[in-house]
Amino acid sequence: MKIQVYGTNCVPCKVMLANTQEAAKLLGLEGSVQHMTRIQDMLAAGISGTPALAIDGEIKVMGKALDVPAIVALLQTGSV
Repeated sequence: MKIQVYGTNCVPCKVMLANTQEAAKLLGLEGSVQHMTRIQDMLAAGISGTPALAIDGEIKVMGKALDVPAIVALLQTGSV
């Protein structure tokens, strides 16, 4: 599973990254979270608001940080 968190160093982006890493750890997916900070990568992926979360190349969340339980549900089922 390819998990990408798009965002800069704003507080919501940091929260989304930390929560996604924790959710991945809970599911045994440690090391699978990529932090995408380059504007060029965000534009290429179609990201128009940060933070954003993509799973296997599909944008699942954009413009808000989710809590750990919501990210766990998203990783397990594909929807929040």
